Amino acid sequence: MILFPAIDLKDGNCVRLKLGLMEEATVFNTDPGAQAKAFADAGAQWIHVVDLNGAFAGKPVNGAAVESILAAVDVPVQLGGGIRDMATIEMWLQKGVSRVILGTVALRNPQLVKDACKRFPGRVAVGIDAKGGKVAVEGWAETSDLTVLDLALKFEDAGVAAIIYTDIDRDGVLAGPNTQATAALAQAISTPVIASGGVSSLDDLKALKAVAGSGIAGVISGRAIYDGRIDVAEAIKLLAE
Repeated sequence: MILFPAIDLKDGNCVRLKLGLMEEATVFNTDPGAQAKAFADAGAQWIHVVDLNGAFAGKPVNGAAVESILAAVDVPVQLGGGIRDMATIEMWLQKGVSRVILGTVALRNPQLVKDACKRFPGRVAVGIDAKGGKVAVEGWAETSDLTVLDLALKFEDAGVAAIIYTDIDRDGVLAGPNTQATAALAQAISTPVIASGGVSSLDDLKALKAVAGSGIAGVISGRAIYDGRIDVAEAIKLLAE
């Protein structure tokens, strides 16, 4: 299972939100490139980056910060937030992003996801964010009527590299991940699932690892790393055992 240390970008800074609320942002580092390098130096195999302003604006906003991350590390970076069309997908992949994450557009325009998977095999992930079990979009500002599984099943044969499943009700509050729902989703689909939201301790990682056979391929952690509750090197070692 792969650990994805998270860098959430707001106004050029590394922040963490609480429950997905932009006004509940805590700045943890004003130098995203240095933060990414610290993660890579600790042994991170991937880095997970989200352009939070972009998610709300529907287009890239923290481009300079993302580029500073790409310049600072050699490890692969996956990026989400404000990627809503083929031109933006292509632009980020050309700039060195290894994998783009499509969230809102996966609900609004599933065909774009399928087309992007064909054009860039293995380089497109779908981010599914859930509030009360229903898919939330537009930077989590809107909730749809669709369940997480309904949306995930739309991309079963599309060649999506991974489904990144976030439980918004647990995000940034260190409440522990929704292990049961994540494992259930992973078992129901053939696409690998990356767990996100609420990871607060090494015990949470152990709990996810215990159900890894269901198809959970990775886990994203942000606040717990910044708070010092999870040591990146220690977590990587635990997940690799």
